[in-house]
Amino acid sequence: MPDYEYEHLLLKTYHTIAGVDEVGRGPWAGPVTACAVVLNPDNIPDGLNDSKKLTAKKRETLFEQIVKTADVSIAHVSVEEIDRINILQASLLAMENAVAGLAKPADYALIDGNKTPKNLHCPSQAIIKGDTKSASIAAASIVAKVTRDHMMVALSQQFPGYGWETNAGYGTKQHQEGLKTLGVTAHHRRSFKPIHKMLYGEN
Repeated sequence: MPDYEYEHLLLKTYHTIAGVDEVGRGPWAGPVTACAVVLNPDNIPDGLNDSKKLTAKKRETLFEQIVKTADVSIAHVSVEEIDRINILQASLLAMENAVAGLAKPADYALIDGNKTPKNLHCPSQAIIKGDTKSASIAAASIVAKVTRDHMMVALSQQFPGYGWETNAGYGTKQHQEGLKTLGVTAHHRRSFKPIHKMLYGEN
């Protein structure tokens, strides 16, 4: 289970430690979403974990607790931008924007993954599988996932038939069937191979 050890050590030198994570790199549709969270060391919600290891109900409960007790910033990068700069750069940009949006600027950022965004205004550290190690990153992973899942449910009501309310834009069988029968929407990532192939053929 993630704990507050990374943050605890950094708080000897820095005042405000943000955990940062993103969700939505793999889906064929929808934005990529990042979140930055600065937890209150005296009021850390119980049960924080990698969002993928929690039930939807538990994620929703923790989401409410995190938003009430922590400084939280959420940022999205659109499908158009993903197609323009590629999904890795879009993910890093979303994380940059999330950190920049915190109410109080972070002194240090703990980033999930193996890369740190270039244009952060504070020192940072990448932690592979950080959402299983750092409480702040775990909190960010939960908020990012719940937020993006809600967005995809809302989009699924405007564009039914792709199963976005359950697959969050990932390339499931239902999503593939929807593409075959209904075609490509404005919310599909044209730079992603399956969508590109549908629109333009093999080349």
